[in-house]
Amino acid sequence: MTDGIYTFANDVVYDQLVALLNSIEVNEGRELPVCIIPYNNQLDKIRAEVAKRNHVTLFDNQESIAFWENFSTQAWNTHDRAQKIWAERGLSSPYRLAMHRKLCSINGPFDKFVYFDADTLLMGPLDAVYEKLDQYDWVTNDFQYKSDIKYIFDRPEGQLYQVFDPQYVKSHIFCAGWFASKRGIFTPEILDHILHNLKMGESDSMALFGPDQSLLNYMVLRSNISYYNFAYHNLEQATGSHWSSTFDVVDNVLYDKGQKITYIHFMSISAGKFTQLCGGEDVKIPYQDVFLHYRYLKSPSDRPQLKPPSWLVQVQRNLKNAIAKISDRVISKIRKIKRGLS
Repeated sequence: MTDGIYTFANDVVYDQLVALLNSIEVNEGRELPVCIIPYNNQLDKIRAEVAKRNHVTLFDNQESIAFWENFSTQAWNTHDRAQKIWAERGLSSPYRLAMHRKLCSINGPFDKFVYFDADTLLMGPLDAVYEKLDQYDWVTNDFQYKSDIKYIFDRPEGQLYQVFDPQYVKSHIFCAGWFASKRGIFTPEILDHILHNLKMGESDSMALFGPDQSLLNYMVLRSNISYYNFAYHNLEQATGSHWSSTFDVVDNVLYDKGQKITYIHFMSISAGKFTQLCGGEDVKIPYQDVFLHYRYLKSPSDRPQLKPPSWLVQVQRNLKNAIAKISDRVISKIRKIKRGLS
């Protein structure tokens, strides 16, 4: 049995990827192979980094990429409301199709795997996660069930619970930026069953603007595969993982109430913020010193000395943001006018 780690990247998140790879190398405790699923073909920096690391590869199975993009397209084509709203907003359909490539982890080279978004740092060994995969098909460590469900399903709860049992939904939802599973867990029969149920109207429950997360959650729920969430089933010992939490920092490792966390996810912090940080700007990202430690672990002399942005940069950014807000309002009004005329 081959254990491994997947992540998902292109050159836009190069700094985050390097930090993640270094954190895995230092904190995992054993040399696990890492496979990078490409977001697109913008991969010059990624390829150069892979060439330097013996245990890291770039996923290049184009047949698998095409399969999962086709499956995701079929799934979202059943969602009439999504198609209408995306078209009104001038968005591609399916929206953010490339994000669904993380599904390639399902039929990649590893028998058991943990998936990390690139904007994540590993803080400790994953042994307990792989051990859970001996008992369960899908494993998470996620407090999403305590948050607003609209980020995963945006159907009114009364309608959603006509499809799924309320407690079952609560115990099984998760952020798609970190999860663990096994190769081949979604068989062709299961995938056919999923598409069938989506076509029968269940697709309307999926949230439109986190499409990969919503589809993946639906797939896990509808397939009835066995599921374990450390943060739900073992709440007393579960640790947090989101950057908004308050952790203690000891030797560049984060602790939650004295217990080492498994990982930290910088979810929703833009790639541009990390680019600014690595360019020497003090952008005030939580735990940014920990991030910089891992980003420049192999090249400490390159670590930037942080300074606040210049007044000119601040003015330019404020002006850009103001123009963007005005543009959004104008576009929104035009769409409302068009809907009223149609």
